[in-house]
Amino acid sequence: MAILRTPRLYMRKIQTDDYSSVCSILQDIDVMYAWEHAFSDEEVVQWIDENIMRYNRDGFSYWAVIEKASDKLIGVTGLISEQADDENYVGVGYIYQKSYWGNAYAFEAALACVDYAFNILHLNEITAQIRPENTASRKVAERLGMSIKKQFIRRYKNKDIPHLLYSRTI
Repeated sequence: MAILRTPRLYMRKIQTDDYSSVCSILQDIDVMYAWEHAFSDEEVVQWIDENIMRYNRDGFSYWAVIEKASDKLIGVTGLISEQADDENYVGVGYIYQKSYWGNAYAFEAALACVDYAFNILHLNEITAQIRPENTASRKVAERLGMSIKKQFIRRYKNKDIPHLLYSRTI
């Protein structure tokens, strides 16, 4: 069942049988450079399970992004409850198969998520946590009307990693 639709895409909940399609994204080191590692098979299963848990807890998470023309899962985009400097935010995230980069799919899906956050969830702010050197993701956030709110350190796999917190308010 589609949660959101755009001219070229629709988004639905990620399911366990999306495993192989999600692997093609999360196991590509070029795609996952911001995480500094490609995910193992077990990490992909855990990632899918975490998203399913968030649907039940929060009502949202990353959603599978399906290209209407091919009916293929080409990426994941969604809203994530997350923290920066011990403050709670709802952020938008987007991760796509490398072969689909440069087609504005991330922007198209993320814009639908931002609209959903403001108009359906009635949030006052939406954020994006992005590494400073990730210029492609920064451009998507800026095109969404976001600006840098602050820089912070995010701890991941026992490593402190600088991030920018982009923000857009109503």
